[in-house]
Amino acid sequence: MARLLLPLPRAPCSCFRALLASLLLVAALQLLYLGLLSAMHGRQQRLRYSRLFQAGGRPGAALGAGAQGGESQSREALTLGPGRLDPSGRYRLYRDVSRSPVSREAGDLELSLATHSSLHNLHHLPGLARRWQGPLAVAVFAGPGELSASLQLIHNLEGHCPCLRGRVTFTLVTPSGLPEKGVAPEPGGGERQGPGTQDPQVGEPPDPHPACRRALAQLRRYSLGRTNYALSAGPYPNNLLRNAARQALPSRHVLVIDVDMLPSAGLHPGFLRLLDDLTRSAESGPGADRTVYVVPALEMRHTRRLPQHKAELQQLYQVAEVQPFYAELCPRCQAPTNYSRWINLPAAATAATSTSSTGPALRVAYTREWTDPWEPFYISRTTVPPYDERFEQYGFNRISQACELHVAGYTFAVLDNAFLIHKGFKLASEFHPQKDEENRRNRILFRQFKQDLKLKYPDSPRWC
Repeated sequence: MARLLLPLPRAPCSCFRALLASLLLVAALQLLYLGLLSAMHGRQQRLRYSRLFQAGGRPGAALGAGAQGGESQSREALTLGPGRLDPSGRYRLYRDVSRSPVSREAGDLELSLATHSSLHNLHHLPGLARRWQGPLAVAVFAGPGELSASLQLIHNLEGHCPCLRGRVTFTLVTPSGLPEKGVAPEPGGGERQGPGTQDPQVGEPPDPHPACRRALAQLRRYSLGRTNYALSAGPYPNNLLRNAARQALPSRHVLVIDVDMLPSAGLHPGFLRLLDDLTRSAESGPGADRTVYVVPALEMRHTRRLPQHKAELQQLYQVAEVQPFYAELCPRCQAPTNYSRWINLPAAATAATSTSSTGPALRVAYTREWTDPWEPFYISRTTVPPYDERFEQYGFNRISQACELHVAGYTFAVLDNAFLIHKGFKLASEFHPQKDEENRRNRILFRQFKQDLKLKYPDSPRWC
C-alpha cells in the first residue's frame, strides 16, 4: 500500500511543456519573418516605382529639381489636407498640387487649355505643353494607393521637364472611399492607352531636355499594354475631371481636350489675335458670349510625324494618313464639322508666313447648327454650362455638353486654320470589352439628360 502513495513521475509533463515552448518560439519566429518580408516587399515596391523617374539608371539616384525620395513624398501626400468632396460625395479633389503654380493675374489668363489623365497617361503632358504655349490645367485621376505616387510623379515631371514649370496646374482626384496606401500600384489597369498609340513618342520631336526624355521613356514603358478605360479603381469620371480642370484656372476662355491630342502650332497666340480682331469689329456684340469656336479634330497613323500647320495636314489627308476623328467608330459624331469643306479652305499662305510664336492667322470659316450626335471640340468662354458629371467611362460624356449649349442658344463657329490631332487611329477592335455596355448605360442616361434640359430651359425653341 505504501507504494501506491508515491508521487507519479513528472518527466512526461516536462516534455510537454518543452514541446509547447518550442512551438511558440517557432510561431514567433515565423511571425517575425513574415513581418520583415512584408516590410522588405514594401521597400522594393517603392524603389521599383521611384526608378521610373530617376534622372539616371541607378537606384537611389537624385530625382532632379523639385523631387524627393519616395518615402518623403508619401509623407507629403498625407499633408495634402482633407481636400473637398464633389457634389456626389464619391470623389475627393485636391487642387493646385503643383510646386510651380501658374500665374493667376488677369492679363495672363485670357485663354487656357484644360485636360485630364490617369497616372499612366501623363507621359503625353510635356508634348502637349510644348505645343500649346499657354497656361494649362490637368486633372489627374488617382486610384487605390496611387495618391502618393501621383503626387511624386507630378513633382518629378515638373523637376525634369522645364516646359511644365509655371505653366501647368494640377488637380488630383481620387475616390473618396478609398484610403491612401502610399505604395505604388502594380502594372494593371490604366485609364486609356488610346488605340494606335502604343508608342506615344512616335511622330513627336524629342523633348530638348535629356532628363525629361529619360523620365518620359521610363514612364512610357510602364504605361504600355493598357486599354481604354480598363480601370481597377472603378469608373473613370471624365466629366468630373474636365470640370475640375476648367475650374482650376480663372481664364476667360478655355479649350477642353483629351491629353493624347495635340493642337495645331500657334493655336494659343492665333486665337488671342482673333479675339482682338473680333473685339474691334462689328462681330463682337452680345452674341459673342453665345459663340463657341470649333477646332476640327482629326486622327493620324501613329507612324507619321505630327503635322504642325494645316498645309502639312492637307497633304497627309490627301494620302489617307489623316482622317476625321472617330472616322471608324462614329462617323456621324463628327460629320457636322463638314471636313470636306474645311480641308479645302486655303491654308498655304497663312501657314507659310506664320511661326510657332505668333501662330497662323485665324478666322471663323463658317457656322454650323448643332445636330445630334455631333460632339465637337471647341474654345468657349468659361461661363458655359459645366459638363454633366453623371456621365462616366465611355459614351455620351462630351456630347451632353454640346447638346446643352445648343439648347441654351449657342452658335458653333468653325475656325479655318486651327485643328487638333489625335495620335493614332481610333479602332473599335482596340477598346476594352465593357465599352458597349458602358455606351448602352450612358445612352439611357442621355435620354434622361435631354428630358432634364426641357425643364432647365423651358423657353428654348431648340431641342436635342
